Amino acid sequence: MSARLDFRSRHLGPVGSDREEMIRETGYPSLDALINAAVPAGIRMDGALTLPPARSEQEALAWLKSIMSKNRVMRSFIGQGYYGTHTPGVIQRNILENPGWYTAYTPYQAEIAQGRLEALLNFQTMITDLTGLDVSNASLLDEGTAAAEAMSLALAGKPKGKAIFVSDRCHPQTIDVVVTRAEPLGIKVVIGDWQTFEPAACDGLFAVIVQYPDTRGRIDDFAQFFATAKSAGAVTIVAADLLALTVLKAPGEFGADICVGSSQRFGVPMGFGGPHAGFMACVDALKRKMPGRLIGVSVDSRGKPGYRLSLQTREQHIRRDKATSNICTAQVLLAVMASMYAVYHGPEGLQHIANTIHARTASLKTTLTAGGVAVEVGPFFDTLAAKVTGKADDVLSAAAASGINLRRIDGDYVGISLDETTTDDDLAVIAAAFGVKVVSQDNSGAAWHGGHARTTPFLQQKVFNSYHSETDMLRYLKRLESKDLALNESMIALGSCTMKLNATSEMMPLSWPEVASLHPFVPADQSQGYREMLALLEGWLAEVTGFAGVSLQPNAGSQGEYAGLLAIRRYHLARGDSHRNICLIPVSAHGTNPASAVMVGMKVIGVKCDADGNIDVADLAARTEEHRENLAALMVTYPSTHGVFEETIRDICNIIHEAGGQVYMDGANMNAQVGLTSPGLIGADVCHLNLHKTFCIPHGGGGPGVGPIGVARQLLPYLPGHAELPEKEGAVCSAPWGSASINTISWMYVAMMGPDGLTEATQVAILNANYIAKRLAPFFPILYTGNEGRVAHECIIDVRPLSDASGITVEDVAKRLMDYGFHAPTMSWPVGGTLMIEPTESESKSELDRFCDAMISIHGEISAVISGELDANDNPLKHAPHPCETVCGNEWPHSYSREQAAFPLPYLRNHKFWPSVGRIDNVHGDRNLVCTCDSVEAYAAAGA
Repeated sequence: MSARLDFRSRHLGPVGSDREEMIRETGYPSLDALINAAVPAGIRMDGALTLPPARSEQEALAWLKSIMSKNRVMRSFIGQGYYGTHTPGVIQRNILENPGWYTAYTPYQAEIAQGRLEALLNFQTMITDLTGLDVSNASLLDEGTAAAEAMSLALAGKPKGKAIFVSDRCHPQTIDVVVTRAEPLGIKVVIGDWQTFEPAACDGLFAVIVQYPDTRGRIDDFAQFFATAKSAGAVTIVAADLLALTVLKAPGEFGADICVGSSQRFGVPMGFGGPHAGFMACVDALKRKMPGRLIGVSVDSRGKPGYRLSLQTREQHIRRDKATSNICTAQVLLAVMASMYAVYHGPEGLQHIANTIHARTASLKTTLTAGGVAVEVGPFFDTLAAKVTGKADDVLSAAAASGINLRRIDGDYVGISLDETTTDDDLAVIAAAFGVKVVSQDNSGAAWHGGHARTTPFLQQKVFNSYHSETDMLRYLKRLESKDLALNESMIALGSCTMKLNATSEMMPLSWPEVASLHPFVPADQSQGYREMLALLEGWLAEVTGFAGVSLQPNAGSQGEYAGLLAIRRYHLARGDSHRNICLIPVSAHGTNPASAVMVGMKVIGVKCDADGNIDVADLAARTEEHRENLAALMVTYPSTHGVFEETIRDICNIIHEAGGQVYMDGANMNAQVGLTSPGLIGADVCHLNLHKTFCIPHGGGGPGVGPIGVARQLLPYLPGHAELPEKEGAVCSAPWGSASINTISWMYVAMMGPDGLTEATQVAILNANYIAKRLAPFFPILYTGNEGRVAHECIIDVRPLSDASGITVEDVAKRLMDYGFHAPTMSWPVGGTLMIEPTESESKSELDRFCDAMISIHGEISAVISGELDANDNPLKHAPHPCETVCGNEWPHSYSREQAAFPLPYLRNHKFWPSVGRIDNVHGDRNLVCTCDSVEAYAAAGA
C-alpha cells in the first residue's frame, strides 16, 4: 500500500499494490487497458480537462476562505421567507456536522434507518400540530416549490377547470415559482387582492393560495374567503410562517385544505438561500396523492412498532408518467435539524421565542409611529411595512451604512422583519435608519388583535417535552444516530445513487459565517464572494460536461430534470414550434424522467430496450419517425440505467437531432463520464448533474441535493431566472442559486481533485465496479455487460435463478445483508429480482472484499436452502434481520443457531452493527397509516 500524501489519494479507495491486484483480477494489464475496454473509443475525450491544478486540503480551504471573505455579513431584516436563527450548538455539532447523520441514505431499508425515521416522524408531528391539519409529509425542497406542489396536488383531484388564484401578498419568489410551474400545464394564474377577488366569478377555479402572515407582515382572517372559495369548488392553500403558527391560529382552524412553507427559521442557517426543508400538510382526504415521502408506523416481525416510509407506491418509480410529482429527494437532514430545534425548545420555548420577536416588533412599531413614520395598519407578527414616500432607497442606504439590511418593497415602502437573533441594539440601529430614536416602552405583553391568537395546544407529545437540557438532548441524538447505518459504518453500494466519501475538508466551510449567514436577497455588493465561488463552479461544471453554460438554481436532481426539459420547451416555443410536445423515454429510465416530462406539458412515448439492456435503436428510429413533426426531446441516461456504456449513443443523438428534437441526458451516472467523455461531446443538448452524487454533496438521509443543468449554446437563453434577478424570470425554486451554501462542498471537491484527480476518480469507480462483478460473477450472474463483457461504474447481479430454486427473494437477501453490517444495493430496479451495485471510487479493496465476502456467504446460505441443509421457511434469510434483543432473548425458536444469525462471518466479532428492529411489515403499514408521534405512542401502548 503506497503512502497517501495528497487529497486525491485519500479520496480514492484502492491505491498502490491493492489497485494493481484488482486490475489483474479483472483480467487487464493496466487501468488504462480496462478503461479502453469499458468505454467506447468513439466517445472518448481528446486531452485532459481544462481545470485549475489540484490544491491540498489546506490550500483549497485557504483559497475558498479568501473568496468567501469578500461577502459582507451584515444583519439582515429582509424577511420574505428567510430569517436569522440560532442553531443550537448541540444540533450543529451532532447533526449538521456529524457524518452519522449526513452520510446516510434515503430510508428505504427501514430496519437500519429507525433513527432518521423517528426524527422525521417528529418533523411530521410538528407540522401537523402547528398547521392544524391531518397529515404532513417528511419535507419538500423549499417554500416556493412546496406551493407549486400544492397546486399540483389540488389539480390531481381532476377539477373541471384549470384556473388558480394567487394572492399578490404572497412572497414574490413563491408567485414566480408557481407561475413557472403553471404555464406548461395550461393553468391560468390569476394574481390579485384576495379581499376583492370573487371565486364564483372566476371560470374554472380549482385552487386559491394566500400567505399567512403575508409578505408585508399583515395577519388576515381567511375563514370567510375560504368558505366562499370552497363553495366555488376550489382547494384552499395557505403558505404559512412556521414560527408564527406557534402563537397564531392554525390554518386548519380557518378552513385550509393544504398548508405549505419553510422550516428554515427552526434553527437552519439562511445559507444564501438553502438548503432548507419545505413542508406540506393537508386534510386527510388528500393524503394519498400528497407528493414526497410520508413516514408512518407498522410492526416488525416480533409485533413491535417500527417506522417506515409509507405509501411507497406513490413514488414516481412506480407511477412514472402518472405521478403527481417528480420529487425524488427531500430535505431530510434539514427536516431533522428543524424537528430537533422543536424537540430542544419544546412548545413553551418556541412560544417564548415567537412572543419575544413579536414584542420587539411592537416596540419598533411604537418607535416608528412616535417618530412620524407611518406603518401599515393591521395585526402583525414580526414584519412591518413602513411608508417613506419616495425615500425607500435613502432609508436602505442609511441602514446599510450602519451594517443592516432592510427590504425595499417599492419606492414608497420599506419592510422590516425581525427574528430570534434581533437585539435591542438592533432596534436602535433600525430606528436610526428612519431618522428616529427608540421610545422607551414595555411591549412584553403585546396583544394580538381580531381573534388571531392561537388557543389550541401543540407539541404535547412526550418527545417535545423531555430533552431540554443539553445532556438529555445529546443522548437522545446519539441514541437515534446509533440506530442508523450510514457511510461512517460501512460502504453503501447503491446503484444509481453514488454514496461516496464526503470529505471533512469539503464539509467544513458550511459552518463559516460568510457561508451560513447570508440572506439570499442581500444587495449584490454584499455577496461578491458567493457570486465568485458560484461562477467558478459553474465554469468548472461547464468544462466537465462540455456545455456552454450551467445554472445552479435547481435544488434537487428532480428539479434539474424539470428545469432542463423546461429549457427545451422554451426553445421550441421561441422557434414557433409549440406543437413539439412528444418526449421519447426508454422503458428502463429512472421514474423521475417521465414524471418530469409530464410536468412540462410533454406526452411520454416509451422506447424499447433490447435483450442486453441497451436502447433498441430500431424502435427508437421508428418512434422518432412516427412522431417526427411533434418530437420535442429524448431523455436518455448515460451510461445506461443498466450500468453499460452503449456503443450507439452518438447514433441515437443524431436520430433525434435530424428530426428536430433535443437530447436531454440524465446525469445520474455522470461519475462514469468525468474526464473520459462528456454529455456535450456525446451529443446531448442539456444534462442535469447530481452534485449530491458525482460531486460529493452528502445524501443526508434523503436530501439535501443540488441538481444543476448544463446546456448547449442554443439553450442558454432558456436557463432559469428569478424574481430577484430582474433580467430573467421563470424560477424553478425559491432562491436565485437554490441551495447555494452546499455548493461549497462540490467546489472544494473539484479544487482538491484537479483535472487529473477527477479523471482518476472515474477510472477507479469503473475499476471497483468491474472488480466486484468479477468476484461475484461465479455466484450471481451479471445481468448486463458492454464491450468485452465489462460494466461501467455499476453492475446488476441477478438473484432470480436462485430465487426460483430456493424461494429466497431479493428482499430476503437485502434484509440478510443487514446482519452482515451492510446496506443493501438498489433492489429490484431497473429489473425486478436484481441488485444494482455501485461501489464508487472511495471504497478500498478491503471494504470491497468484505462486501463480496458477505454476498458470497449469503449465496452459501441460499445454496444450503436449496440442498435442504437449511429449512425452506426457517432460515437466516427469511427471518433477517436479527436484532440484538432477538438474538439475546430467552427464547430462540429457530432451527439455525444464534451464532449463524448474528455472526455469519468472523469480522463481525470485531465490530457488529445491530439493526434495532426486526423485519418491518410493509403491507400492515400501508393498511394502517399512522404518521404522528402521539399515534405512535398510543399504538405502542395498544400493542404492549
